Amino acid sequence: MTAVPRETRARPTVRFDVRWVIGGAWLLAAAAELTGRGGLVNHDQLIEGGVPTPVALVLFLVAWQAMVAAMMLPSALPVIRLFDRVSAAQPRARMARFAFVASYIVVWTGFGGAAFLFDTVVHATVDSSPWLLSHPFVIAGATLLVAGLFQFSPLKEACLRQCRNPGAFMLRYYRRGIGRAFVTGAWHGTFCLGCCWALMLVAFALGMANLVWMAGLMLLMTLEKRWTHGPLLARLSGVWLTLIGVMVVTQPLWA
Repeated sequence: MTAVPRETRARPTVRFDVRWVIGGAWLLAAAAELTGRGGLVNHDQLIEGGVPTPVALVLFLVAWQAMVAAMMLPSALPVIRLFDRVSAAQPRARMARFAFVASYIVVWTGFGGAAFLFDTVVHATVDSSPWLLSHPFVIAGATLLVAGLFQFSPLKEACLRQCRNPGAFMLRYYRRGIGRAFVTGAWHGTFCLGCCWALMLVAFALGMANLVWMAGLMLLMTLEKRWTHGPLLARLSGVWLTLIGVMVVTQPLWA
């Protein structure tokens, strides 16, 4: 009988670990919605609730990790699996895989923090504008319009090409070592951010406890990257989001 190589025996199934993280994040989001506790870490509540901004930012980013795990990690699984395979024989492979996934999450955490801080400016602007106070749906509609129109942008397509071809991405960016693994994960996170930031902005606007929107946007972003007809789906979803945005702005009660 042929002995199983030690590297193969010891190889951790990172993809299964990631799946546990994804499942746990969805359970947390479901619990937040069912118990009504999701609003406690909603960015609107934190900003308007009198919590000091640094504390509010930390609390929001804790909840944001769950949203990133639930919505973005499913679309990144093919790249994570490929990195798992190509890095299996390198020294300290477990740490390299951890660094790869961690840097991906760091990129999205930075976006979440920037979105939160920008939202504090939006809230201050609305509070100082009687017209915006009486027309809050304009901001929601504008967010949907931005997301819909971005679906047709060259930047969206360029970043999606990187995410749709894990093999080509790995050939270009993979290097051995923990530090290089962190850099590779950051590159992938950047491309992922480049193609999905507008859709995640919609999720940000809705808060982490809206399971219907979270599931729909997660499925959309995953299919865009992994389905044969992903490019067509991206454009069709762009039309839909744009139309919904127009309706929210022009017919808020009907929408």
